[in-house]
Parts: sequence; structure tokens; C-alpha cells
Amino acid sequence: MKSSFSVLARDPDSRARAGILRTPHGRVRTPAFGPVASQGTVKALTHKQLRELGAEIILVNAYHLSLRPGADEISRLGGVHRFISWTRPILSDSGGFQIYSLAPRPRVSDAGVTFASHLDGGRIFLRPEDAVDIQVKLGSDILMTLDTFPAYPAPAEKMKDAVRLTSLWARRCRSRFEEHGTRQQLWSIAQGGVDRDLRRRSVEELLEIGFSGYALGGLGLGEPKTQLLEVVEESLERLPEEKPRYLMGLGYPADILEAVARGADFFDCVLPTRNARNGSLFTREGTVVIKNRRYARDERPLDDRCACYTCRTFSRAYLRHLYERNEISSAVLNTIHNLHFYLDFFREMRQSIESHSFKEFKRNFISRKD
Repeated sequence: MKSSFSVLARDPDSRARAGILRTPHGRVRTPAFGPVASQGTVKALTHKQLRELGAEIILVNAYHLSLRPGADEISRLGGVHRFISWTRPILSDSGGFQIYSLAPRPRVSDAGVTFASHLDGGRIFLRPEDAVDIQVKLGSDILMTLDTFPAYPAPAEKMKDAVRLTSLWARRCRSRFEEHGTRQQLWSIAQGGVDRDLRRRSVEELLEIGFSGYALGGLGLGEPKTQLLEVVEESLERLPEEKPRYLMGLGYPADILEAVARGADFFDCVLPTRNARNGSLFTREGTVVIKNRRYARDERPLDDRCACYTCRTFSRAYLRHLYERNEISSAVLNTIHNLHFYLDFFREMRQSIESHSFKEFKRNFISRKD
């Protein structure tokens, strides 16, 4: 499969790189962060606010959208871009993680996965081909293959079988994708937990099939950090230079920096938006838990070096007041700030790679107060 990705700059002291990912709905500068819009919306924000914050791509979830309102319905309404009125790139997750995290006792076989809808308990059988068909109907720019993985920690035999199934399903996803002949991209997902041999096997089998991009899934689920980084580094080294590399679900900035230093290009996570709604706010001086009583009379902005609307306009005392009163505007203002923090963090990181100062940027960020 052809790639629509170009590397524009490389850091001389690490494997960090800055690039451009081209899609039918525009370009995405990498390293990139995709805010999670599972149901077609980033919680607490309008698309206008997202654009103003600088989001170049968002993630929707095929599992959720296929249940409500349904892929056929979205297709009839002109596809997901038109349905949600978002004109920039969209990546759709196949929904594998949601099936295993939301559906009770899914049953996995070579043919596919049988699970109960978390909405009404209705039985659903999903094949790899179905996952591709759903995402093609949605019309997202980047589609993900259907994968499987056991919860961490898992017995070796279960992890080995998950790698086998993931490769089997990936091959079937590619075959079905080629039948559609669309301009979309299909990316695959390597599994294997923190077993280095299984990870290597998964990556090699996916490379043999060939995709427009490659993701590492099933990480950041409680495994030791040293093992996670070792597996990420070894896996990224095996992926082709000319293809984008997606580390799924990893969200803490310090972890993102370590992954970028090892060659990762793309990230997503619910962390900035979920934490915002829970009153946990990221700043350059560390995390602020806004519900704490210490902020009740604090007239300072949340982060005096942040240029977002929330920090330019409101005090910590007011943000605490909104959170304590459970006001809707609390989620809105907190989400504006946290996503601005993340997207600005990625913008500065890209600039540091382009100016060959990534090492200094990484050192300065990690040495900040907690």
C-alpha cells in the first residue's frame, strides 16, 4: 500500500522526526495528537472551538457510531464528515478496544468476535471484513484494522493467540479494503503486549501484508514503564521509515516525549478531555487539581504562560467555583485549556525537531515541577 506520509525533519540526537500526513480532507503535521471524538464530538467542545485550538485531525469510533445512529444511516447522510460538519481529517478506530472493554464476555474465534451490545445486550457478530465495511461507509480518511488482545497481565498462550488472530484479521481487512477501491488509508495494529518476541512477530507479519500506516496497540495498560518503552523502541525500529507510526492510547506528555524520541508520529488519548471534566488540569508547572480548597481565593490564571481563552479570562478561584457547582461551563473551560495545552505541546515539539533542539525541549519539559 502507498503511503501519503513524508518526513520533513529529523532530530540529530534521537529518532524523533517531523513530517506531513496527507489525506483527502487535508494535511496533518506530525508528531500529531488526535483529540478523541468517539461519538462524532469531542466532549464539552464545539467543532469551531476545536478548529480554533488548532486540532488538525480527530478520532471517531466505529463501534459507537455503528450502534448509534448506524453506519448505513451516516452513509445516507453523506458520510461522517458531512454528518458531524467536520471538514478536516478523521481517523476511525475499528472499535476492538471498546468491544473488549465495554461488552461483557466477548467470544473470539478465527471468524470474528461475538459480543453483546453495551446498550441493550443484543448479540452482535463482527468479522474483520465488517469492520472495514463500516469504516468505508463512515468515509473516514484513515481506517484501522480489527485487532484483539487480552487484558494485562495475560497468559503467554492467550497473548500468542491474540497475535495470530490479529495478523489473520489484518490480512482479511486488507483484502476487503482493496475490494472497495477507495481513496482512504488502511492502517494495521501490532499486538503482543510486552513480550518482545511476540511483538516482533506481529510487526513482521503486518509488514509482510503491507499497510499505509502502522500502529502499536495494547500498551499503556499497567505494564512496567521500562518494559513498555523497550517494546515501543524495538517495534518502532522495525517499522518502515516512509510510513506513519501510531502509538495508540498513550497520553501523558512525558511518555509521549519518550515515544517521539524513539520515532513515534501519531497519538490519541482521552486523558486531556476526561481529566478536564474531572478537574485535573495540565500546566507548565505541573497538574492543578482545581477542586482543592487552596484555590478558593486564588486570583491567578490557571497558567500565566498559557494563551488559551480560559487562562486569558478567568481565575483559578472562578474555575474552582464552577467545578464545585457542577456547572456545564466548568467542563467547557477546563477542556479548552487541557486541549490547548496538548496541542500547543505538540506544536512546540514539532518546532524543536525542526530546529534540532528536541533534546533540550524534552529535558526542560521533563524537569518541570509536578
